[in-house]
Amino acid sequence: MKRLVKEHVEFLQECRRTVQTTGAIGPSSRFLARTLARPFERHPGPARILEVGPGTGPVTRRILKLLKPGDHFDMVELNQTFVDVLNRRFKDDPDFKPHAGRVKIHHLPIQEFRSEAPYDFIVSGLPFTNFPPELVRDIFGVFFRLLAPDGVLTYFEYMYMRRLRQAVSVGADRSRLAQLDDVLSEHAQRHRIRRHSVLRNMPPAWVHELRHADQVAQHR
Repeated sequence: MKRLVKEHVEFLQECRRTVQTTGAIGPSSRFLARTLARPFERHPGPARILEVGPGTGPVTRRILKLLKPGDHFDMVELNQTFVDVLNRRFKDDPDFKPHAGRVKIHHLPIQEFRSEAPYDFIVSGLPFTNFPPELVRDIFGVFFRLLAPDGVLTYFEYMYMRRLRQAVSVGADRSRLAQLDDVLSEHAQRHRIRRHSVLRNMPPAWVHELRHADQVAQHR
């Protein structure tokens, strides 16, 4: 409980300062973390995992518990404060510390990240609802460039948040949300194989599970 309280305090402090890029009211619950990492749970052998926008690390904690010998785990985080929090976790937190030598935190935008090999699993915690639609389209392009041919991408969004914000927004922000809805709907239609509901989160969330378009028909 003490750890959870500390994570919430750290997250909320940074959220107030950088709401545009943080985009959440609290760290992900363990139920949301488990759902985001679910495709990774039964991977048979060495895998490459990328987490984008880990924040204070609630989903990271779940991924670390699932790591097997030979797995490769990279993290990309734009926010310097969150990078500092994660580095402290790998020094002091008993769930993080055993994995310190096999995980690398990259402090840069995902658009600037480069990798020598694709990833079998990508987990995103980015707040797409706060972003311009062009940026979201670019980020998905990066995700699918980094994703292995049979890889899985998961990301979450709060239930009905886009629709609610669109209903109360006016002017440029309403137009932005309408365009964003088009971008996310397009990717869902082409790439989504399933959507999970996570009610035990604040707010409740959906987790979207995506694959390359040529893999989608095999899973529907």
